[in-house]
Order: sequence, then structure tokens, then C-alpha cells
Amino acid sequence: MIATRLAWRIVERNALAYRRYWWIFVATFAEPVLYLFSIGVGVGELVGDLEGPGGRVMSYEAFVAPGMMAAAAMNGAVLDTTFNFFARFKYQGAYTTMLATPIAVNDIAWGEVVWGLLRGTVNATVFLVTMAALGLTTSPWAVLMIPTALLIGLGFGGVGLGATTYMRSFLDFDFVNLATIPLFLFSATFFPLSRYPDGLEAVIRFTPLYQGVVLMRSLAVGEVGWGLLWHAAYLVAMGLAGVAVASRRLRPRLQP
Repeated sequence: MIATRLAWRIVERNALAYRRYWWIFVATFAEPVLYLFSIGVGVGELVGDLEGPGGRVMSYEAFVAPGMMAAAAMNGAVLDTTFNFFARFKYQGAYTTMLATPIAVNDIAWGEVVWGLLRGTVNATVFLVTMAALGLTTSPWAVLMIPTALLIGLGFGGVGLGATTYMRSFLDFDFVNLATIPLFLFSATFFPLSRYPDGLEAVIRFTPLYQGVVLMRSLAVGEVGWGLLWHAAYLVAMGLAGVAVASRRLRPRLQP
């Protein structure tokens, strides 16, 4: 399954629909500043230095910023492929109209995921610019944090889309928060993995946001190795599996 030319028409449609809500994107620009100054800089004065990738000693704000950047990419992708997608699918009937054109169900699935990961990448880009302005990136490898945000968006966007096809009403979206909030708090976002109990540490190693956090933090300090490919492959496989599930489940619902 690949993203086709027609899938970009879905992206174009969503971009045009958001023209009247440009302030939503502007509001995301304040998010990294608020996060980094409140949690990173403020709490960092109390926590002190931590051990980062490769045993490097890092200030708390430099340690936590890449983790929050990964979380921003996750949240941006999840928002559009769950809540917003569900509204278009269940209540607005947008996709029924689209299928009267040459657009196919597979195009809809990929278009929504691509839009979601682009939203996540915008959030992550603002984070990276803010980090650079505050001197929290110490390696030229940090530029690859933007493609990493795309991988995180693909992973969570695909799974978010697939999971939403099982949702019956907006009440079911409590499960989305039930999944994303623990991931945000317990993916080595705020503390090194060694600070967690052994049993929890083993679980965290296989959680999806942790893969993105490791990639972001390693690139921010220039600790790059072949082992990072495992984390990237995890996110790609996660996204492809989610899109496959979404396409299979949407087809009988949109084309009975």
C-alpha cells in the first residue's frame, strides 16, 4: 500500500478547510515556549543534570525538550486521525461524497494519515526552532529531528486512524486519552529509563512513544548509531499496520 496522487487531494481538502481556523496553528507556536519554560527551565532548576544518550551529562531542559518534541508530534497526529476523522466519517458524511469521485477508500486512509503527520510535524518544527533558540541542541544531527517527527506522525496517525474505525461514539474517545496520557508521562520523556522500576522499564522499552523519544534525544546530542534504525522501523511498521486496518474496515462501511 502506498500513498497515491489522489491521497494528496484529501490533504488539500483538509488544508482548505482549515483556512478559517488558522489561529489553531498559531496557538501551537506558544506550546513549546510554555512547555520548555515551565517544565524544562522551571523544574530543571530543581532537578539538576541528568544522564543522557551515550552517558552524556545533560541539563534537565536539554534532556526533556526532545521528549516533549516527540510528544508534540504524537499529539498532532492523533488529534486529526481520531477526533477530527471521526467527525468527518460519522457525522459529516464527507467521505461518502469523496467516493463519488475517482478517490478510493485507500486514498482516504492515506490522505488522512499524511495530513495528521504533517500536523504533527508542524508542532515538532516549532519545538525544534525554540530549542535551537534556547541553545538546547548541540549537534548538526538535530536537523533530522524533523524527519523523525514524520515517522512519529506516521506511526501514531496510522494507529489512530485504525483505532477510530472501532469507535461507536465520542464517549469511546476516553480510550484515546487513556492511551496517550500514560505514554506522555511514562516514555522516558521526563526522566531517564534507569529511574523507573525494573518491571516498568521493560514495558516502556516496547511502547511506541519511547521509540520516538530515543530517536529525538539521540539526534539532539549527536549520539547516532545503527541501533536507531530499530526504533525507526518500529514506527514505520506501526503506521503501515494501522493504515492497513483502517482501509480494510472502512471499505465495507463506505462502499457497502
